[in-house]
Amino acid sequence: MKLPILFEDDQIIAINKPEGLLSIPERFDRGHASAASLLKSKYPDLHVIHRLDRDTSGVMVFAKNAEAHSYLSQAFEGREVSKYYLAIVNGTPPAEGEINAPLAESLTKRGTMVVTKKGKESLSKYRLIKDYKICSLVEVQIFTGRMHQIRVHMAYEGYPLFVDAIYGSRDQFLLSEMKGRKYKMGKFTEEEVPLVKRQTLHAHRLIIPHPTTHQMLEIEAPMPKDFKALINQLEKIK
Repeated sequence: MKLPILFEDDQIIAINKPEGLLSIPERFDRGHASAASLLKSKYPDLHVIHRLDRDTSGVMVFAKNAEAHSYLSQAFEGREVSKYYLAIVNGTPPAEGEINAPLAESLTKRGTMVVTKKGKESLSKYRLIKDYKICSLVEVQIFTGRMHQIRVHMAYEGYPLFVDAIYGSRDQFLLSEMKGRKYKMGKFTEEEVPLVKRQTLHAHRLIIPHPTTHQMLEIEAPMPKDFKALINQLEKIK
């Protein structure tokens, strides 16, 4: 698999991680490729700085040496990094909002997160970009990096991701759901192909201090094809 490169120099490399690709190899699933393993074949000294969920696409930055890794790891921990995501959510949220709700791993469902007073501080801010009635496009900025933070926070706020098998109400979206009786299956198609079949979350923009120049570097990943396809259909029914 060829990974789309958004930025590269002698210190770092930033890619547009495709949905469905692991960020790093999973402990019990070494057979599947990951962004880190694919890049390490060319960059043996590569270091992982942060991760994205398997089904979240977008900007992911790696360090090419130990010094850059140390510098950027401290920048992430010190909240010197600005992280912006595009999310398609159910319903119509307010024009903007702040979600300050602590998160912790669920005691009953391993690998998922819940809002709880005993959790770690978690802060997200969002703004509405476009209202499509049945769902909306929002930009979310996260100030902490908890697992599944946006997915849990938006669900907690009452606007879960439009497609999210764990925190939402569906694991895919079919065009026939929108078009109803007007939907017509292709002549040689036996089964409808989902318009979207992963969580509707994309790491859109990352602003980091460069390891050597210390100047702020803004890296942006374009909107993915499945988002564009869904929005194109939503625009038609407005």
